Amino acid sequence: MTRGSTIPTNEPSISRDRPLRGIALMIAALAFFSCSDAASKLMTASLPAVEVAWLRFCAFTFLMLGAATLTGRLHDLQSRRPRLQTLRALGVLGSSVFFIMGLGFLPMAEATAIAFVSPVIVTALSIPILGEVVGWRRWSAVAVGLLGVLIVVRPGTGAFDTAAIFPILSAASWAVALVVTRKMSGSDGPLTSLTYAAIVGLLITSAIVPFGWVTPGWREIGLGFVTGVTSTIAQWLVVLAFQQARASVLAPFSYSQLVWSGLLGYLVFGNVPDEWTLIGAGVIIASGLYTAHRERTVRVSSALAK
Repeated sequence: MTRGSTIPTNEPSISRDRPLRGIALMIAALAFFSCSDAASKLMTASLPAVEVAWLRFCAFTFLMLGAATLTGRLHDLQSRRPRLQTLRALGVLGSSVFFIMGLGFLPMAEATAIAFVSPVIVTALSIPILGEVVGWRRWSAVAVGLLGVLIVVRPGTGAFDTAAIFPILSAASWAVALVVTRKMSGSDGPLTSLTYAAIVGLLITSAIVPFGWVTPGWREIGLGFVTGVTSTIAQWLVVLAFQQARASVLAPFSYSQLVWSGLLGYLVFGNVPDEWTLIGAGVIIASGLYTAHRERTVRVSSALAK
């Protein structure tokens, strides 16, 4: 369900440091995210994007509430900061719907590459929302990341597709969710945040979906179940990954989603990324990794100064 980097902007403390296990969990999570995207793309051929998202959120909500009930943790779902949780959930919803809209027109690898611009949008949003000071190095990384997006979408050429705006909007929505996550500073646990995102997404899509309703067949219902289950499994694997390794260790491996998306795009849809998509993806990845490196450097410097 997440778009772009799945790495949260605040690094949680971990009880044990098992980097190899954390990396394996993160790579597995991104494989499941890509499977969810592939199932969603298959559904866009016959269903509107909002209805695809609605089916995903139906399964997501059922699984989250079921998990809370079975573990006896329903009481943990009450948020200490419900307004921020709702805003975060809206960001998650926007990232999901916009990305599914993009998948209806773009190859998976191209849409995924564009959506990885979210870390540079986080940098820009952290100034007005979090009051952070962003130096010229991180602004340079922002500019490089945007250059990478331009390489992928190639505006002004015959290769340009206006649908590229959808993964960009998805990345912006996910960036809002990440910034709000940082602003909450760990007020709520992951179960609360995930369940809030599931319920808010389900309520809003349920209100919108009747206006463009297309009765799904058993194939679409099955794919909707697949996309909901795989995205939920991916979310939990990300949580488990961060219990085993630090964000600075896991950050580079978030880009393995490009490999999974390219592979599934080829196997399921016969799409082969062109050289410009690969070059642009490389530029975006370099920008994102440098941004993560600078944030880690700033955190370490601030910790030493205290």
